[in-house]
Amino acid sequence: MKSMNKKAGTLKSVLLAGGPRPMVSKRGYSEPQPVSLAAVQTPGIGSPRNSAKKPAGASGGGTVPQQASRSGTKTRSGASKKRTRGRKSASSKGRNRRRGQRRSAPRGAAADQRHYHDNAFTAGYELGRYEGGELMLEQALPGNLLLPEVRLQDVIALGAEQLRTHCLPLLDVHEVYAEMEQAIHERRPCSVIRLGDGELLTLAQDTVYDAATVKREGTFLPYAGVVPPDLHARDLLAEAIRQAQIVGVPQSRRKHYHPLLHPAFRGNHLNLAAHRLTGSTVNYSLQQAGLLGRLLSGKQLLVIGNAAPSLAHVLTERGFIVSGLISPVRGVRDAERVIQESRGFEFDLAIVSAGIAAVIICSRIANERGRTALDFGHMADAIVKRQIELTH
Repeated sequence: MKSMNKKAGTLKSVLLAGGPRPMVSKRGYSEPQPVSLAAVQTPGIGSPRNSAKKPAGASGGGTVPQQASRSGTKTRSGASKKRTRGRKSASSKGRNRRRGQRRSAPRGAAADQRHYHDNAFTAGYELGRYEGGELMLEQALPGNLLLPEVRLQDVIALGAEQLRTHCLPLLDVHEVYAEMEQAIHERRPCSVIRLGDGELLTLAQDTVYDAATVKREGTFLPYAGVVPPDLHARDLLAEAIRQAQIVGVPQSRRKHYHPLLHPAFRGNHLNLAAHRLTGSTVNYSLQQAGLLGRLLSGKQLLVIGNAAPSLAHVLTERGFIVSGLISPVRGVRDAERVIQESRGFEFDLAIVSAGIAAVIICSRIANERGRTALDFGHMADAIVKRQIELTH
């Protein structure tokens, strides 16, 4: 009996004085965690704090009354769930922090990438400028001479001046305007056509470049009205240039503009010196000089091209006379139909916005009808979009 009382007293003292730390249940009050008697009697781990770390019923011996055990089990379950939720919450916060870091990383990486590309562009530009100018000047100078302090553009200007006698003259915008006005008055043919990279690449087919090169370099050609290889379009274009009264040629030194002009003409047996030439942007020059509205004013206009309906509407709103329109124009292959259809209209001036086909249409209309025709180009779109305002 004494032994039993001693054990009970020991248990009581453990529970009251040094038992495991209470857990807070969902209800808000404290419940003690059950402790095994065996844990109390085991040498070396008999302190209440160590007993609390050992799970209830871990090894042998009796337990506290059954009711307390059930209550403690329920509490442990709730506490375990609470601790799990806490761990999940902390883990989620960590994941969110990592996600935030990952989300912010691309912004920094994108900035670095832009910086890299900006530097690469600048380095490429400087290298291209050097190899495309300064290096050639270095190589042109004798090795035993030092050039004085002079800029590359000054050297080029001096060289260009020496080439003046070899240059072909271009009609200025006022001369083109006067020529067109006189032709309209006299009812004689006058076609003003314009050549750009599309026309020159078309002429270059099998004369300057092979078919594969033209397709690679002229990916825009189908949009402009020619699907290479198309040697028939090349020949039609060459003949239209041959018959034109004024030919607009590019002065830009970009790859497929002026550098391709001479080889393309030579390859098609065209003689530049035999033509009256002007700049290929003469349509815009007329507008900038204030001459376009005067040219269109009081004339019966035939409007041709995909933008013809919209352009005719705007022109009519502005008080110009539109006597007819032909639309659409489906590339060079459709030029013959357009030319035939134009015979049904009476007009003084045809304005044609039809890509490469415009060169053929203008030249043929002018010569077959004895009329004036202007390759109008993207000027039509600019007028329709109200980017250019026409006045009489």
